[in-house]
Amino acid sequence: MTFKEGFKDGLAIGLGYLSVSFSFGILAVSSGLSWWQAVLISLTCLTSAGQVAGVGIMAASGGLIEMAMAQLVINMRYSLMSISLSQKADKTLNTPSRLITSFFITDEIFGVSSGKGKPVGRRYMLGLAVLPVIGWTLGTLLGAVCGNILPSILTESLAIGIYGMFVAIVIPASRKDKGIALVSFISVILSLVFYFTPVLHEKISSGFTIIICAVVAALIGTFTVGKEASDGQR
Repeated sequence: MTFKEGFKDGLAIGLGYLSVSFSFGILAVSSGLSWWQAVLISLTCLTSAGQVAGVGIMAASGGLIEMAMAQLVINMRYSLMSISLSQKADKTLNTPSRLITSFFITDEIFGVSSGKGKPVGRRYMLGLAVLPVIGWTLGTLLGAVCGNILPSILTESLAIGIYGMFVAIVIPASRKDKGIALVSFISVILSLVFYFTPVLHEKISSGFTIIICAVVAALIGTFTVGKEASDGQR
């Protein structure tokens, strides 16, 4: 497949990223970052959940270990996506190309490329990544600039847009898969416990709270759903 095919397939992703990253730009500026810092994060990170968590940790003056652990837990899924996608790679996607391409792997890019009925190559993957990267970075820039211009009440309202995206992703999936619903419910309950328990809220930073909630909810979901699945096969 050609660069042009990948470029066309990335158009819808790029437009979607443009609107979502606008909210991230506003969120980053409202959290105390400058516009160029917000743009630099989007240009070098390209992960909405990781960026939101990272900005929260920076705003709370979290440490480097806390940041690294949070990013590892949140973004570990990209490693699994890359391994899966490597099984569809043709000969043009050699080791150097895979290292470069791995930087651009997101949920949407993985979904489009893995859904192709034939092997994907270096040119297609690079073409597919162009518009999403531009859209995500440009949207962040526009949101960050508007965050310095628009009234505070409006920017605060627009900043929650990226959280709305996460809800829009989780709710439909939870309706179809009880495992996802269980993990989401547990993580919400744990987050509320950490927030409303004075000792936990004061002693544990927001970054480690994210890590604990994510890991504990995932483990409970794995053992619970996995046990039910194995019992059903007997």
